Amino acid sequence: MKDGGRLAAAIEILGDVEQARRPVQDALRDWGRQHRFAGSGDRLVIANLVFDALRRRLSLAAIMQDESPRALVFATYARIWGFGLEGLSAVLDGDRFAPEPVSEEEAARLVADAPSDVAPHVAADIPEWLWPQFFEAFGDAAVEEGRALAARAPIDLRVNLLKGDRERMLRKLSHLSLHETTISPVGLRIEPPLGKERAPHVQAEEGFRKGWFELQDEASQVAALVAASVEPAQVLDYCAGGGGKTLALAGAMGNRGQIYAHDASKLRLAPIFERLQRAGARNVQVRDPEATSLADLEGRMDLVFVDVPCSGTGVWRRRPDSKWRITPNALAARVREQREVLAAASRYVRPGGHLLYATCSLLPCENGEQVRAFLGEAGEFEAVSLEPRWSELFGEAAPRPRFEEPGFATLSPARTATDGFFIALLRRREEG
Repeated sequence: MKDGGRLAAAIEILGDVEQARRPVQDALRDWGRQHRFAGSGDRLVIANLVFDALRRRLSLAAIMQDESPRALVFATYARIWGFGLEGLSAVLDGDRFAPEPVSEEEAARLVADAPSDVAPHVAADIPEWLWPQFFEAFGDAAVEEGRALAARAPIDLRVNLLKGDRERMLRKLSHLSLHETTISPVGLRIEPPLGKERAPHVQAEEGFRKGWFELQDEASQVAALVAASVEPAQVLDYCAGGGGKTLALAGAMGNRGQIYAHDASKLRLAPIFERLQRAGARNVQVRDPEATSLADLEGRMDLVFVDVPCSGTGVWRRRPDSKWRITPNALAARVREQREVLAAASRYVRPGGHLLYATCSLLPCENGEQVRAFLGEAGEFEAVSLEPRWSELFGEAAPRPRFEEPGFATLSPARTATDGFFIALLRRREEG
């Protein structure tokens, strides 16, 4: 396919996503099935066009004074990808599969300066109904953070300490153009590709198959390292999902102690078994939610890690369509679920033990407000400030998240160059 046909496909898929309000991956998959002639390179370019248009949907619509899929895709190709009006017009000319040529009105808008008088939520590409929460979280930096969330995300790898170290991985994977992450001492990063470029398929690497590394955003690595810093021997990963943080904890603990991996969904837990075997993690016991109980763990855990289900606002760079599909009702349901999960998980912390609450959200209602409400009800728990611990773990030169009273930490794309992530460390007081 030529770029003209790819632009037409992106417009069609974006229209399908907006009309049916369904996940973009489903629309891309269905389009691919219906257009078998499109090769992997074609599908990559089309997907990148769709994702980048969704990332900046509001600001591009403001530039074009038009929110149609055609306007968003044209603006993405010409302005975000840097081909300009001339490049866009060239690929539309003489391609019978391309959209209609650029109109005079569209041409004028494609070359005009971006409007300076748009509302803050438009400049930040944040849904209007979420802007008050977002501004509460970041204040004057809210637009900057929104723009950072509208960029492409890098590929972050976590070195598996059970099979090597970062220096060795840098040598072994030098062909991937990796560099060290600036906070996590076990992280490596591949910067995001630009425009039509293809990101390396790291899961096809021999090192991945041998368990030398896992794909994991740096913020998630940091949360696991903060949790491991309390030096636990008995750990419950209460919302383990596919096991990313379980594996990170196993590596940080050097296969010592015992980690119990649990999730309310057996389906979400399914990938963990293969991942544990590949990583060589031997101190993990998976608790099937349908076959076993956690009653024997109550009041015994040195650490309970609770990465609760959330809105996912912190990972909008990776899932830009979810930015526009989230609803007030869905967010309210998540907040209720988090409250229940946090209360349930706290039962397993021993006196003197710790609970780490984490979300991949940037919304106060899911983060600080949630934890402060819990502390107000559970008098046996107290907050442990992460601010002094940060420098001890990551060094004075490491980027610092936003800290709020009583010491909670929020990582974000503009501040720490990571996904958005909230971390609160709590301690259960000793009895007596």
